[in-house]
Amino acid sequence: MRFGDNGGMRALVAIAAFTLSAAAAGAAPRSYPARADEAAFRVVEIDLATDRLELRWKDESGQAFAGIDALREWGRRQGRQLLFATNAGIYDQQFRPLGLHVEEGATLRPLNTAPTQVGRGNFALPPNGVFYVDTAGRAGVMTTARWREAGIVARIASQSGPMLVVDGAINPNFDDASESLKLRSGVCAPAPGRVAFAVSEAPVRFHAFARLFRDTLGCRDALYLDGTLSRIWTRDDGYSGATAVMVKPYAGLFAVFAPAAR
Repeated sequence: MRFGDNGGMRALVAIAAFTLSAAAAGAAPRSYPARADEAAFRVVEIDLATDRLELRWKDESGQAFAGIDALREWGRRQGRQLLFATNAGIYDQQFRPLGLHVEEGATLRPLNTAPTQVGRGNFALPPNGVFYVDTAGRAGVMTTARWREAGIVARIASQSGPMLVVDGAINPNFDDASESLKLRSGVCAPAPGRVAFAVSEAPVRFHAFARLFRDTLGCRDALYLDGTLSRIWTRDDGYSGATAVMVKPYAGLFAVFAPAAR
C-alpha cells in the first residue's frame, strides 16, 4: 500500500476507527473451558497490559457488595460496564476478609499470621498465601511467610489458603485419594503480566484442582480462594461454578470493567 493512495488511507482510517470503537466497548477477558483428571473447569485469563484487575469489598458508603450482581449495578451507576468478576479469598464470621486485603494500595485488612495447622479449616491448612498485583503492574502468588519478607508494594492483594502449588510442587498436605469433594476456585499468575482464575464446574479434590494450575495452566505457584460458594462471571458467558442457591455473601470481589470511553 502506498502512502499516497487515498483509498488505502481511507481503509487505514476505517480500521483504526473500528479498533478504537472495539476498545471503547471493552472486550471481555478470555474465558474458556478446561479439563483435568476428567473434571471440568472454567478458566478466565486476565492480560494486565489491557485489563485493569480490581479488588472490591465495599462501596463509597461502606456497604459491602457481597455479590456480583451488586458490583455490576454499582459499576452501571458509575457508567462502568462489568466484564468479569469472581469471589476473592476466605472470610470470617463477620463477613470480613480473614486475611490481607489491599484495594488500590490501601490495606483494609492486615496480614493474618496465625499459626497454620492441618484440620483447622482451609485457610489454616499450611501453607496459606497471598495473590497480588503490585504498583508496577506485576502479578504473583507466594506463601504468607515469603510475603512477610518480600517487601512488595501491592496495588491489590488478597490472602487465602491453602496454597495449591508452591514452587512447582503440589501442596504435600493434599491426598490424591481424599473423599473431600467440593466446588473450588483459585488463582495464579502464569507470568507477571497475566493472571488466571479458575472454578470447578463440579466438586473436585484439592489434588486434582492443584494439578489443573500446575499442569494445564503452567503455574509454579497457585492459591485456593474459596469453595462451595465460588462463582466466576463474564459478560459473554454468564455464571460458572456454584448455583444461585449455594451462593453466600462474599467479602471481596475481583473484577475487570470496560475501559472508559475516550
